[in-house]
Amino acid sequence: MPSEGGSRLLAVSDLHVGYEENRAIVQELKPADPGDWLLVAGDVGERLEDIARTLGLLAARFERVVWVPGNHELWTPPGDPPELRGVARYDHLVAMCRELGVVTPEDDYPVWEGAGGPVRIVPLFLLYDYTFLPPGHRTKASALAYAHSTGVVCTDEYLLHPDPYPSREAWCRARVELTGRRLAGLDDVPLVFVNHYPLVREPTDVLRYPEFAQWCGTTATRDWHTRHPTAAMIYGHLHIPRVTWYDGVRFEEVSLGYPREWRRRPGGRTLLRDVLVT
Repeated sequence: MPSEGGSRLLAVSDLHVGYEENRAIVQELKPADPGDWLLVAGDVGERLEDIARTLGLLAARFERVVWVPGNHELWTPPGDPPELRGVARYDHLVAMCRELGVVTPEDDYPVWEGAGGPVRIVPLFLLYDYTFLPPGHRTKASALAYAHSTGVVCTDEYLLHPDPYPSREAWCRARVELTGRRLAGLDDVPLVFVNHYPLVREPTDVLRYPEFAQWCGTTATRDWHTRHPTAAMIYGHLHIPRVTWYDGVRFEEVSLGYPREWRRRPGGRTLLRDVLVT
């Protein structure tokens, strides 16, 4: 059940405001209490103007907004000025968020002291490294070849550039190592991990197209929720909102998704999810 009374720690992801119907939904997102925080687990949109407008709107309404990048924010869409690639694109997004007062993975991890707290919010930017291989495949080359043969290929292959890293795997490896060092220096306050991708492989088992799993995370984080005191793990990307449990830790996918997806879901589900359930 949600926490009753007072401010709450809420979460959402995959707003995809490039769709008019989704923009209309975002316009209605408001806190129930002036002290509510909002965790945004990536894929606000693709174009910098849309991302800035949406995060600015949310930052003006919620006490604090914490954002992590999804793969869509990291794309370099043609004609989206400035046409930055890779790390330069990410750094631009971080600078934009700081101007808006939005917390990013590059900032100090804030502590939520409201209902269900204290917990430390840990926004992550880790990417993926093709280690979530589909059944029957043991190498990235085999898995990618199979994906291309089925036509299920993530647009990242064309628009998400790793510059100056030689590959997305190398960028992922660097981010995992950097974040691991930061986590090692934390105290024992329970953590709420916020990442665009799940920290473990299992949530991808329900994908309609299992070959898409290779763009959904890294096995390098498979024990983070047990190695560190973890209150919850919040993620998006899969567009399959649900709660699952691994090693006693609650993982929740909090996405809105594309209109064709959310229109099919049963009614009654609250979009903004209460992170610290009782």
